[in-house]
Amino acid sequence: QVQLVESGGGLVQTGGSLRLSCAASGILFSANAMGWYRQAPGKQRELVATITTAGNTNYADFVKGRFTVSRDNAKTTVDLQMNSLKPEDTAVYYCYAKRSRLSGDTVYWGQGTQVTVSS
Repeated sequence: QVQLVESGGGLVQTGGSLRLSCAASGILFSANAMGWYRQAPGKQRELVATITTAGNTNYADFVKGRFTVSRDNAKTTVDLQMNSLKPEDTAVYYCYAKRSRLSGDTVYWGQGTQVTVSS
């Protein structure tokens, strides 16, 4: 059974920091690209950051320079360090895992963790 369990969300003031963590089980973690998406009320889910199996990272423009994604294959975790938080960062943050094969991609999602940034 695949499980992606996020933790670390909460309430923080503008300019503050949070660190989200996602613990994965039931997948071959090292073979999966990992990442974070977010969804604010009334908006579509959007990409925040990804990290490939080789450790290459990609960020949405709106978080570049503020957020850092990292992975630990031994612990099967992926983290998102969020600094200089803004009210517009308020959203539910979802961890995801993607396994790419010739036959297609398999994607798994966590249940999400709420991040609220107060002004």
